[in-house]
Amino acid sequence: MKNTDWYTLLKQNLGQDYLNEVDAFVQAVYSGNINIYPPKEKLFAAMELTSLAHTKVIIVGQDPYPQPNKAQGLSFSYPKEFVVKRADSMSNILKELQDEEFLKQDTDLTNWAKQGVLLLNAVLSVPEHQANAHAGKIWEPLTDEMIKIASADEQPKVFILWGNFARKKAKFIDSTKHLVIESAHPSPLSASRGFFGSKPFSKANEFLKQNGQSIINWEE
Repeated sequence: MKNTDWYTLLKQNLGQDYLNEVDAFVQAVYSGNINIYPPKEKLFAAMELTSLAHTKVIIVGQDPYPQPNKAQGLSFSYPKEFVVKRADSMSNILKELQDEEFLKQDTDLTNWAKQGVLLLNAVLSVPEHQANAHAGKIWEPLTDEMIKIASADEQPKVFILWGNFARKKAKFIDSTKHLVIESAHPSPLSASRGFFGSKPFSKANEFLKQNGQSIINWEE
């Protein structure tokens, strides 16, 4: 992450002492006896694949998948080879994409990240089989600041906030400049309460076109 434009502004806004604390936390948890996800080399994949200068859309997630071989450092994304035994949030995201006539077939969102979709989890790490166990430990100041930095940037962006957890981040976003799309979470427990039919992907592309930016190929 240190070679990204995100890091330069995070250091400026949060200070080196805080970033040193992040480094110490990462070293401690990844050297322990419990498996931590995503793999350490993918911990900052979101900001490494999607620079601030290239960011057009931000999709906010809660924390990584706690299952082995699933988390990639990108919110909601997991390798297409990963076998899912029952419907999950990504299954419902694919269903909504199809309903919007975007025919994406797989769960790996790396190509979205390369196009300018920042796939940001609010908490960047998780112990195996302990969902949200690193909430409140170290990450929220960093990821909240990233949302503030993106909001302060002069280029209009789309912020997609699914579920109550992500919607709490709306207070950091200048909605007079950016498009904020809020809905229920795509998880099987809540998708039918407003996620399905919300058309976030079509709305995002329409906003980008209106602001003279290239659209996202959601099918990649």
